[in-house]
Amino acid sequence: MGVSTCDPIAGVRRITVDFPPVNALPVQGWYDLADALRTAGRDPEVRCLVLAAQGRGFNAGVDLKEVQRDTAQGSHASLLGANHGCFEAFAAVYECEVPVVAAVQGFCLGGGIGLVGNADVIVAGEDAVFALPELDRGALGAATHLARLVPQHLMRALYFTSRTVTAAELHAHGSVWRVVPPPQLPEAALALAGEIARKDGSLLRLAKAAINGIDPVDVRRSYRFEQGFTFEANLSGVADRVRNAFGSQEKA
Repeated sequence: MGVSTCDPIAGVRRITVDFPPVNALPVQGWYDLADALRTAGRDPEVRCLVLAAQGRGFNAGVDLKEVQRDTAQGSHASLLGANHGCFEAFAAVYECEVPVVAAVQGFCLGGGIGLVGNADVIVAGEDAVFALPELDRGALGAATHLARLVPQHLMRALYFTSRTVTAAELHAHGSVWRVVPPPQLPEAALALAGEIARKDGSLLRLAKAAINGIDPVDVRRSYRFEQGFTFEANLSGVADRVRNAFGSQEKA
């Protein structure tokens, strides 16, 4: 359980997230992921990175139970930690010195959108679904990253309704590179990463920096702006009210 790394082929590092049962990451998990991403990017032997996950879903966002345990005791430590941890992990994907291929299976929710929205390429299983259910969880954020996957008005509709969008739909919008049967996902992601890794490593790093430099949106600043509203929702009590209602629905 946790964040693990391996080098399956020359020039490619795979980072795998495994936090059963649904890959909802605790505070430390986000920081561990950020550290693994930054370490991989600094390694001169790495020319491409695959971000993958174990289990039936790629990512279910923040571990809300960890946050609720703290807030029930009058502490905001986990909430602050989750926000800072997500900020670091999302930034580590975007700022990784080499291209990042996200291999997405099952559900990709909340913080998962932050990760894949900042990745360079997405390969998805046919079972993959993507959503930002933040309004149902007493949170806000990652519209910055959802806007990198779908057109502006669709992003707003998905955000306000918490509806899911399929891998096939994202492929039609051009944000998912390839959709494959779930058993073929690891091989497909690795094949693409291997193709990228055959390029000159120094040139790849220059290319990544150049592409980030012409990005029309500063993803760090944009996401940080969104996070301010998450804090406001928590301080006003709105977030606790919505989270508790969501927790009651889960138990029912």
